[in-house]
Amino acid sequence: MKSITAEEFDKKFESGEDVLEYCDTNNIHQPELEQKRIDVDFPVWMINGLDHAARKIGVTRQSLIKFWIAEKLKAAM
Repeated sequence: MKSITAEEFDKKFESGEDVLEYCDTNNIHQPELEQKRIDVDFPVWMINGLDHAARKIGVTRQSLIKFWIAEKLKAAM
């Protein structure tokens, strides 16, 4: 990572230059994308249905659940 002053960085950024080489990308943190584990209990018939739907489109059960919940949340906002 190269070092420059904050003023130089701002000037390069504001002129549209690529400033990524001046950034420490090893510790990028996006709070809204952090993962948090939760436990959810489903009846067996729902799990079977989820597994069937997931296999049908070639994804994991977890991916399908996340996708469906994200769709519903976006629609509710």
